[in-house]
Amino acid sequence: MVSLFENYEQQYSALTADITAQIGSLTASGSKDRRQLISNIEKHVEEAQELLEQMDLEVREVESSKKQRCKTKLNRKLYMIVLKILMVIVETEEIGNQVLKNLAEQRETIQRSRNRLRETDEDLNRSSRTLNGMIMRIMQQKVILYLVGICFIVLVCFGVYLSFKK
Repeated sequence: MVSLFENYEQQYSALTADITAQIGSLTASGSKDRRQLISNIEKHVEEAQELLEQMDLEVREVESSKKQRCKTKLNRKLYMIVLKILMVIVETEEIGNQVLKNLAEQRETIQRSRNRLRETDEDLNRSSRTLNGMIMRIMQQKVILYLVGICFIVLVCFGVYLSFKK
């Protein structure tokens, strides 16, 4: 029975090493990879829990002289898996907080850009009104210039007419 317990213990050690490695690579991964890693970690944790349950069943069948040693190992393993789960939870929470912080920063950036865009739009509207006013004054001045030119030509023609009439 002890050899089966030790076999479970070796499987558990390999599984927890894999879980630890995946937790370590969790921070460096992208969001899609992170989801896959978290899913894998959850599967491995479930497998580890099943192994612990098998180990617990084996401890019950072990002879009394080795039973306490096996129970101590099992309790230590349970404690370690709880710690690793807590690490995953804390790390996931940190990642979530970082994502929320990034989203808040992006929101502020978008709001500042929107405000600048509104200010620019107001400036463009003001400039457009100013240009339209200038165009209207230019057209008025052209009309006045043409009228003055026509009046001048009419007066010159009238003066020439009067000088030839005498």
